Amino acid sequence: MAPRWESRGVTGFAITGRAQAQAITLNGASQFNDEHAFTRCIVRFEELVKQYYGKPINFILHKNSSLGLEKQYFEYMAQGRAVDYGIVSPAHMSTFSRAAPFIDAPFLFRDLPHWNKVLEQDMLKPIAEEVEKRARVMLVGYAGGGVRNIFASRPAGNLEALRGMKVRVQGAPIWSRTFAAAGMSPTVIAYNEVYNAIQNNVIEAGENEAAGVEQMRFYEVAPHLSMTQHAITIRPLCFSAVTFARLPADLQAAIRRAGPEAAAYGRQIESTEDGQKIAALEAAGRLKRVPFTDRDALQQKVSPVLATYAKEIDAEAILRRIAEVTS
Repeated sequence: MAPRWESRGVTGFAITGRAQAQAITLNGASQFNDEHAFTRCIVRFEELVKQYYGKPINFILHKNSSLGLEKQYFEYMAQGRAVDYGIVSPAHMSTFSRAAPFIDAPFLFRDLPHWNKVLEQDMLKPIAEEVEKRARVMLVGYAGGGVRNIFASRPAGNLEALRGMKVRVQGAPIWSRTFAAAGMSPTVIAYNEVYNAIQNNVIEAGENEAAGVEQMRFYEVAPHLSMTQHAITIRPLCFSAVTFARLPADLQAAIRRAGPEAAAYGRQIESTEDGQKIAALEAAGRLKRVPFTDRDALQQKVSPVLATYAKEIDAEAILRRIAEVTS
């Protein structure tokens, strides 16, 4: 059960010659290594919680998918076991909140300034409240900021080239619907299986931000990066509400304070490094950027699907407010 108290028996004390103050141990998880923006964001969260709490506390961060993938992390947090905190794609929250994946939907944001304005105005609060109520997972901050493009085994610079392309998408229905509306052939495949699926010609492409393309070495099997710029990621920094309820009030306050600050740091580094990573991969001859000339036409094809989906999941008000934000 999490959190784990470093103790012997039920006294809540570790005995090392004499009784010492009990120390809470919290477990985090990341799919990625030390260099990835998500891992660095989580580490900053740990540092800030320690700073604001000011009492003995231990953090154990399980990296490189050693505890599975984000879908499993979210399930563990909902159950209050194994994982207490981590970054999870909204797509993996759809079982508990139909509206959650909508905050990460394709073509929801015009550009990075628009995306930042939406987050600064806390427009996603209704979704966070629903996730906490139904899944027992708190969204304590919003990281992300990577611009997602399509990496493929063949170049695709316009709508015609995308037609029929077999592309891996996230599990939330909005992703399959929008990519189908664009004329592509979307399929849901586990993230850690994408490389082999492209290598074995099961699919031709996937979509991701630069950090993911680099980390997973997708450029080795899909070296053409179509600059569709179809989404800007939002990656909630999550904390188990089950765990949170067991913690002392001053630690709860530290977590609430640290979450938004750590997430803002995560947004800053990912949005800044996104273009740098693509440029570095291109300079090394590992990736070739393919300009996409039909972005406006792609937006027009997708917009009706986005509006219909928002109506289905009672997110029309959120979509309207996001659209009204001026960047």
